[in-house]
Amino acid sequence: MAILRDLALGARLFGRGFGAWGRSPRAMLLGAIPPLIVGAVFVAVLVLVITRIDGVVVALTPFLDGWSHAAASTARLLLAIAAVGALVALGVVLFAAVTLLVGDPFYERIWRGVEDELGGVPDEHETGFWRGLGRGVRDSGVLVATSLALGVVLVLLGFVPVVGQIVGLIAGALVGGRALALELTGFAGDARGMSLGERRRLLGEHRAVSLGFGIAVYLAFLVPGGAVVATPAATAGATLLLRTLRGESTERVATTLAP
Repeated sequence: MAILRDLALGARLFGRGFGAWGRSPRAMLLGAIPPLIVGAVFVAVLVLVITRIDGVVVALTPFLDGWSHAAASTARLLLAIAAVGALVALGVVLFAAVTLLVGDPFYERIWRGVEDELGGVPDEHETGFWRGLGRGVRDSGVLVATSLALGVVLVLLGFVPVVGQIVGLIAGALVGGRALALELTGFAGDARGMSLGERRRLLGEHRAVSLGFGIAVYLAFLVPGGAVVATPAATAGATLLLRTLRGESTERVATTLAP
């Protein structure tokens, strides 16, 4: 029950991030621009790949030509399904990496507004532009590497009928959710002088809470158009997540965020 309670807490922290839409609509609207643009590109690429997936699978599996027609068709169908699932899972995490990198100034503004609303950052460490940029590139690199590894695993799982697809979906949500929680807490972690490793350890010590948050974000990104409104909310929610895990206050002390 404790695990379920912690998972629910993480999901609620993400949900609380949507409250920033009402308190700081201008900043949140600016934060919706990057996912709108990046999402359009990703959807176009995904549609292009899916419409050509059959030909790609056939080209990559000439060794199946010696099999019976039924066996070869079944194997290629499973591979195609696995490939599409892997592309979607990979796309969610990769989308987040690109969006957060492109929209870094917008999301930093949202993060700062939430911190100020909650009383500021205790013993804040100044990051500066170049350090912030380096953090964005580094964390995006981690997400990209995670995406690629996840894609390979999901394709391999896809060869196991039914069970493989189910396990693949669960694995995608778990790994993708963990990666998203790590990436989205970057602003708050940097301001507190936390390295990537320290942030990873903190999330690991509270695994169920961080997974509850990350999985909720991951699932929201799977909803068509959901990432547009969810990405700014996830940035706000991630600030609440890190403050919660560090035992800092998440109660508002200001009436409004910066417009």
